[in-house]
This record gives sequence, C-alpha cells and structure tokens, in this order.
Amino acid sequence: MKSFNYVITDPVGVHARPAGVIVSVAKGFACSVTVSKAGKAPADAKRIFGLMGLGIKHGEEVTVTCDGADEDKAISELEKVFKENL
Repeated sequence: MKSFNYVITDPVGVHARPAGVIVSVAKGFACSVTVSKAGKAPADAKRIFGLMGLGIKHGEEVTVTCDGADEDKAISELEKVFKENL
C-alpha cells in the first residue's frame, strides 16, 4: 500500500474537470485507489460521484492511497495529476 498527502491549491477545490481527470487516470490501474479527507469516509477515486461527494475545498488536505499490483506506478501518476490539476 502506497499513499501521499496533498493540500489542494486550486481556488475552487476539487470540481468536475480535475475530478474527471483523476477518475480517468485511476481507472487505468488495476489497484484500488481511494481519496480521503479528515472527517469523511474514503471515496473510490474511480467513481466521480464518490470523489465529488467529499466536497474537497481549497486548502484542505487529502490522502490518496493505492493498494494492489500496480500501486507504485499508480501512486506516481496520481501524484503528478494532483500537482498539475489541483
């Protein structure tokens, strides 16, 4: 299991466009991918409604976790996606 923390810098937070990018990238991996924030249950990053349901806003910290066969590649790609889009 691999994970990283990220503080959202996008002024709008996690909205539809970056959430769609995250879902698209996450679906490309066999491992499970979850996104969580304090006080909320983790959401499956392969499902846009789960991700949007977290209501992640500017300045909030999230934890992205990958668990499975291709977790190393997945965590690397997702960290890049978060840095480029959020």
